[in-house]
Amino acid sequence: MVLLVVACALLDADGRILMSQRPAKSRHAGLWEFPGGKLEKGERPEQALKRELWEELGVEPCEECFQAFSFVSHQYEDFHLLMPLYLCRQWDGIPRPKEGQVIKWVFPDRLLELELVPADIPLAHEIRDRIPRGQRFAK
Repeated sequence: MVLLVVACALLDADGRILMSQRPAKSRHAGLWEFPGGKLEKGERPEQALKRELWEELGVEPCEECFQAFSFVSHQYEDFHLLMPLYLCRQWDGIPRPKEGQVIKWVFPDRLLELELVPADIPLAHEIRDRIPRGQRFAK
């Protein structure tokens, strides 16, 4: 079975990326990931991501603020994951964990120091290699 999920790298004005730690009692509990989630029936990836970011973090990006960046195709033991990763530099609200997770801002070159969920590891490599530290973004 192929499972389609979407993920987002929220980038702050200092070029840091918001990472989320999976809560206890969830699959991969304690590991870090890019926020996002499963598409609901009839949703486009951008719609799902906007909904997930609101549900998980209380932030509201506009769909036009998402920039397709990369994707991963990863085989887990019981399913195959296909996950596009979007970048987002503008949103309304202040990210706050709403689902029992821990969040933190991390510079791109430090992402691989986190214990990441397996599917997010190649995406962290892509970000590290393509988004230099110190690249500042206007918000």
